[in-house]
Amino acid sequence: MTVTKDRFFKPTKLSADAKAKTTNSIVRDILDSEVAEREKKTQKLRSLRLAQVSASPSGTSRFGK
Repeated sequence: MTVTKDRFFKPTKLSADAKAKTTNSIVRDILDSEVAEREKKTQKLRSLRLAQVSASPSGTSRFGK
């Protein structure tokens, strides 16, 4: 058995459809993680805002609403 670069590193061409599927799945994973981070941040800020409103002495916000 001879060792050649073609034996171990066979250049295989991916179809355009396979490349598109790979790119699509990676993008979806990135977007899903960004959405999860954004929702976590929104929930944190919402709870802090509610705690701030409940801690205010008059019970009203500083914007007069």
